[in-house]
Formats: sequence, C-alpha cells, structure tokens
Amino acid sequence: MTKKGQESTVVYGTEDLLTSLCNSVTQVLNVATQCQIHYSGMVQRITKTCLKPDIGCFVLFDGGFSGLVVINFSAATAMELYESYMLNMGMPKSELASAHTSDEVSNIMGELMNQIVGDFTGKVRRELQTHITQSQPKMLVLNKQVVLSVDTHLDKPEARRVTFYTGKNNIFYLELAIDRTEFIKLHDFDANEVLDPDALIAQTNAERNADSSSSPAAAAEPADHDELLRSLGL
Repeated sequence: MTKKGQESTVVYGTEDLLTSLCNSVTQVLNVATQCQIHYSGMVQRITKTCLKPDIGCFVLFDGGFSGLVVINFSAATAMELYESYMLNMGMPKSELASAHTSDEVSNIMGELMNQIVGDFTGKVRRELQTHITQSQPKMLVLNKQVVLSVDTHLDKPEARRVTFYTGKNNIFYLELAIDRTEFIKLHDFDANEVLDPDALIAQTNAERNADSSSSPAAAAEPADHDELLRSLGL
C-alpha cells in the first residue's frame, strides 16, 4: 500500500488490489488442496488478457470497480490441484478422473475459482469499504489461445500477469484486467470488524431468493453461455 502527500495519505492502487487477489489465490488453494502454492515476486504489465491451454477460467466483477480475472492452468497443474483437493476431501484415488478434459475436473477448478474470487470480494468489502459482485466462473478446456477483451467495460484498463507455482513445481498464471483506480483512505476504520452474522445470513438468503425468482434471467443463462462460446470462436 503506497502513501502520498504531506500527511501520508494512504492510497490503495492496482498493485495493492493485485496483491490482495494473489493472497486470496494462495490462501484458498493452500487450505483446499494442502498444496504449497506461492507466487512470483515479480509482476508483468500486459496489454491483453488471454485464455490459454489447457484449462482457462475467467470471472467478471463489477460494482465499486470493474474487472476481469483469468487463471490459466496446464493439464499437469489442473490435475495436481484437482487430485489434491479431492483426496483432501476424503475421496479414494481410484475414483478420481484420469484426464484434465473430464467435466469433473472443470467443475472442481470452477469451484476453486469461485472460492478465490469470493474471498477477494470479501476483502474488498472489509478493506476498501466498497462492494463488487462476481459472475459465475467459466471454465473452458482449450487447445488454442483465446483473447478476452474487456475494453468496452473499462475506461482506463490496466492488465497484469502473475506466475504461480505449486508444490510439485507446476506453473499456472493469473491475469487481472481492471479499471485504473485508486482508493484514498479518508479516515481510520476497523477493516476486521465482523458484521452481524444473522444480518449477513438474512442478506445472503434474500439475494438467493431474488436470484431464484428471476426466472427470465435464469432461463437466459444457457443461451448467454452458448453465445459466449460462439463469440470466442469455440
């Protein structure tokens, strides 16, 4: 977190958001898979975000700021994380999928992605005092690179790529495209303050009920997904 001005005003920028997201990746995967995940101390500035073989996953978020998160896994990385997660859940090794193209592998990777972004959005609410919503993760088994453009949604886009390493030294990449933005701290607050659990549960149930009652939107989701695949040329 950087500081500017004579009064040491705290400014939270793109790299701070990226660090928070990277920490969510390591925290969630370390707990879920018991693998020792860590990321590079260097970050790349990139001009475009891409889905790459063998499994590409992306999530859009919107609200206080907008952006796109992409994680690209090789087959070996996806299988390591999938197998470690399932074994950690008590599943016998004999019952695990044997190929990264299995729907079960994609479903598990999508669930892990959902937990990662959920952890990140929770930290955004606590630490930045703003709210963002996330889309359902989209997992695609790929044999070619697909460029994802979010320029139409971002006024001044910035993109970054970070390299991650697993316990078996397999590699995966996280890419973040986001509005160029800064959060400036106006006054002190307790970022660790816990909200009323009952109120939080009630809010979550209300949101779920609203989503389930929105039948047109629910019916449109498969069509939206097919349209997305067509737009990507798949």
